[in-house]
Amino acid sequence: MLLTTIVFLPLVGALLVLLAGGRGDRPEREGIVRAAALGVSLAAFAATLFLWWRFNPADPGFQFVENRSWLPQFGISYHLGVDGISLFLVVLTGFLTPLALLCSWESTHKNVKLFSFFLLALESAMLGVFVSIDLFLFYIFWDAVLIPMYFLIGIWGYERRIYAAVKFILYTMVGSILMLVAIIGLAYAHGAASGQPTFNLVELYGTALSWQMEKWFFLAFALAFLIKVPLFPFHTWLPDAHVEAPTAGSVILAGVMLKMGTYGLLRFAFPLFPNAMGYFAPWIAGLAVVGIVYGALVAMVQPDMKKLVAYSSVSHLGFVVLGLCSNTVQGVEGAIYQMLNHGVSTGGLFMIVGMLSDRRHTRLIAEYGGIKAVMPRLVACFLIVTLSSIAVPGFNGFVGEFLILLGAFRWWPAVTAVGATGVILSAVYMLWMFQRVNYGELTNEKNRRLPDLSTREWALMIPTVAMAIFMGVAPGIFLRTMEPSVVKVVQMIGQVAP
Repeated sequence: MLLTTIVFLPLVGALLVLLAGGRGDRPEREGIVRAAALGVSLAAFAATLFLWWRFNPADPGFQFVENRSWLPQFGISYHLGVDGISLFLVVLTGFLTPLALLCSWESTHKNVKLFSFFLLALESAMLGVFVSIDLFLFYIFWDAVLIPMYFLIGIWGYERRIYAAVKFILYTMVGSILMLVAIIGLAYAHGAASGQPTFNLVELYGTALSWQMEKWFFLAFALAFLIKVPLFPFHTWLPDAHVEAPTAGSVILAGVMLKMGTYGLLRFAFPLFPNAMGYFAPWIAGLAVVGIVYGALVAMVQPDMKKLVAYSSVSHLGFVVLGLCSNTVQGVEGAIYQMLNHGVSTGGLFMIVGMLSDRRHTRLIAEYGGIKAVMPRLVACFLIVTLSSIAVPGFNGFVGEFLILLGAFRWWPAVTAVGATGVILSAVYMLWMFQRVNYGELTNEKNRRLPDLSTREWALMIPTVAMAIFMGVAPGIFLRTMEPSVVKVVQMIGQVAP
């Protein structure tokens, strides 16, 4: 019952938060609602750490399995499990949700109980995605994620929030519907061969399919996941969603939701359809490299800090897809590690941009400059998170990108060499933004009296900075746990020719 507890604890807490808020939007109850939501999210995080502590790193298969028949006539079951690939994504979700709630503490005052409800409900849906072994159950959680995020952007976002929310849901729904058709087709193709349809992922691995069927099923799955990543050219919904979302929404969107796409590729699309994966992997890797360079170049010219970080996500997640396409142990381990790194470092960047925006009500780089003189503690945290984002040795980002490039180079040296230019470009645009915001003369009088980090903001920055450093100096703790599961999936997919 541990996984069920982890998945549904936030949802139960979300319902309690609604009750704790009472009727109407009463400001005097905001503190109770915020404290209750934070308490629930911290309890869920503690449960994910307990899961990690109990996890057997030597076992490559699914652990803590819960399997109950749900709709047996269709082969559908309530089937949960976690392995070395999904474990840390569960922990990452538990880690970032309390931070997202805390970073909205001072900036969100409109209908706080509903805001907290949607954030906790979103956490439940995301956790469900990472632990579902039944494809039908996975699809329910996958689509359930859209609803709270749509409302978080549409209600608590900025000026163009409705446009961004509708664009976000239209893009992701198109991919989701195609994936649902493929899921049903795959289940019944298995039923035609075995006499019993099933949505059990473990049983569906190795299902014999004709080439045409495998190709179209793969494309339907891959499109849904690549939109969510988002891979170039399916990325256009992301900058709008990030810019218009409240800070908490941006943290969760970048920190966890984008990883649902890369996780889906590794867990479902690639091992379910290994022949089609081998055929299309070079094309997907090519798009990933285009996204690495394109995202970096577009980020370089952004005047808005939040939009710059959003385009940096397009570039960074291109590395993740490149590592997955290589299907080498190093490349896939690096991709998973980079998913975690991106959650920590990009989540931290969005928090810092949110802190500056809360003080000045602008995110334009040109409005800042020289704030190191008045906010030295915030700038110190800003520097560490920036270094982790640009993959400086000693920080978390370096480990992930090094492993990805190592694995991808063994697979396809030429395309990896082009992708590696993204490492240099990311250093250019991130350090340029950092220099323009923090150094130089303090010319804008509005910045002269900006307060430095508050106690609440220290509570946001300390765990973020600590994780960026800890994951950089002790990657073995994570890699040893995920390696057996990675080796198993890599062997299941087989060799991929560039």
